[in-house]
Amino acid sequence: MPRPFAVVTAAAVASLVACGGGVHGTPGSSGVRDPYFPKAGNGGYDVGHYALDLTYDPGARHLSGTATITARATQDLSAFNLDLKGLDVEKVTVEGRASRFNRAGQELTVRPPDEIDDGETFRVAVRYSGAPVTITDPDGSEEGWLPTADGALALGQPTGSMAWFPGNHHPSDKATYDLTVTVPKGLGAVSNGEPNGERTARGRTTYTWRTPEPMASYLATVAIGDWDVRRSATGAGIPVYTAVDPEEAQASRDLPAAVAEAMTWAQDRFGPYPFSSAGAIVDRSGDVDYALETQNRPVFAGTPDTALLVHEIAHQWYGNSVSPRTWQDMWLNEGFATYAEWLWQEDHGGDTAQETFDALYTGQYYGDEDASDSIWAFPPADPPDAAHISASPVYQRGAMVLHKIRQKVGDGTFGALLQGWASAHRHGNADTEDFTAYVERSAPDEDFSGIWEHWLHGDGRPDEP
Repeated sequence: MPRPFAVVTAAAVASLVACGGGVHGTPGSSGVRDPYFPKAGNGGYDVGHYALDLTYDPGARHLSGTATITARATQDLSAFNLDLKGLDVEKVTVEGRASRFNRAGQELTVRPPDEIDDGETFRVAVRYSGAPVTITDPDGSEEGWLPTADGALALGQPTGSMAWFPGNHHPSDKATYDLTVTVPKGLGAVSNGEPNGERTARGRTTYTWRTPEPMASYLATVAIGDWDVRRSATGAGIPVYTAVDPEEAQASRDLPAAVAEAMTWAQDRFGPYPFSSAGAIVDRSGDVDYALETQNRPVFAGTPDTALLVHEIAHQWYGNSVSPRTWQDMWLNEGFATYAEWLWQEDHGGDTAQETFDALYTGQYYGDEDASDSIWAFPPADPPDAAHISASPVYQRGAMVLHKIRQKVGDGTFGALLQGWASAHRHGNADTEDFTAYVERSAPDEDFSGIWEHWLHGDGRPDEP
């Protein structure tokens, strides 16, 4: 029988810290005070790498795993938190030594045997198991761990990754990943990054994946099921790895070529691709009902049309490489990806971006009055609450902000700005203030105050288009 570990309350941790002789550290905060998800993420440390070793039984819907997290303290730490929703924690070690822990909601509080000094790199391992939960977002959509007809699909925007592994689940803390997942023989397991081998023994197959570029945890995925896997490459030699549910195989037969075409166009528009491979995961539409820009391998509910494929590929630059500093900055993800759809149409004989802008402004784009009015419900940079960070103004009016900038600076400067913004914050984080400052530096002779006031932060439809 395993040796039992003491479980302490958060109050007891605070008391121990306050009363211990020579104590100089304090507990890291239980959130980073995101304006919409204040308990998401944790203070006091920065994660550099996640090593996740998982085993999943789809029949029993049972997940067991060990998460080994390498992090650097950003303060003297007597205790720190990890985000984990559901699942049973069996053991926690810090630097290989058993550590006390307690649970409170989505917070897993760990008290290491010795305090951790500011700047010190440390390793924490969490062994856990149970039935992972599906999380319902404030807008009613589902994320987290989603059981499917033949396995499971993990999707994490905005907070769902805490349903399947403990971590610092806020986009401001990006890390590299190694994922090992064991499933019953005959099933596949697809994730982000690069496949790093597979082996089968005793009726089970283990797959390993490596993500060498920094990734926000909400972009991590694992898709377990029956997959038709195809490997190809873009014209520039970037590997393309697509995994398609057999029910979608015929409809997705041209998907690798479509990915390669969209990638070639996007590189010309947005600059060098920020990751080492591209691709897609296409599940049957009954298993999931939305697409998500999971890093370098976006997930689709059924075979995507061209516009949706372009949107999710554009996110690899805007949202995945340049990630939001807080969830208030969501328009920097969705406005850019939506404007990419407009640019694709313009470059391929469809409506120009100006024509799309005009149709939205005059209410002719949707053909439905409520949908037309919805884009003016709130400013794209100031959603009213967590339920609206993925609402229409964030997408369409966010794209309209970019078009106003293009009108102001001209096509040449705007094209350079698109690439420069992606380059300046490559594999990093940025917020709205960073973006407006970047635009103003890019065109110092122009006055953008009206765009910021009326289009980015203003209420209602601006008087002049």
